[in-house]
Amino acid sequence: MKCPFCGTPESRVVDSRGLEEEVRRRRACSNCGGRFSTSERVQNHVLFVVKKDGRREPYERQKLATGIYKACEKRPLPTGSVEKLITGIEEQIHELGRAEILSTTLGDLVMRNLESLDHIAYIRFASVYRDFADIGALKEALDGLSAGQNPQCSGSDRYKRALN
Repeated sequence: MKCPFCGTPESRVVDSRGLEEEVRRRRACSNCGGRFSTSERVQNHVLFVVKKDGRREPYERQKLATGIYKACEKRPLPTGSVEKLITGIEEQIHELGRAEILSTTLGDLVMRNLESLDHIAYIRFASVYRDFADIGALKEALDGLSAGQNPQCSGSDRYKRALN
């Protein structure tokens, strides 16, 4: 592990903590004495995302995180809640036990999880993901939220079918 301060490849582990699906390690550089943290996550089987046009891309946690963080930007969410949401989505994906997941199924999982975390973040994500054609479609999604159901999130049926 290279030191982020001086670039020396040698460091020693000062502390390790297991957190759900990862291990966080506190390290000290052998050269400059700088301290930094690393995290280790078990890499499960390679997962591919099947796009709407049929292309297949390797799943990237960072790509998923970027979209979710953008939707949650400037929202008063508890520290760590977004990372916990992303980890939960990944667990749901791996529970499917498949080598591929449709991008629509992945998007529906994100929407379902965001809806339970923060309604504004959900609407932000949905407005990009569902590509609302007009203000009427957005109003319909908002009405669905206030009624306790979401007509735009009919993907839950697709998710259930993916489980079978």
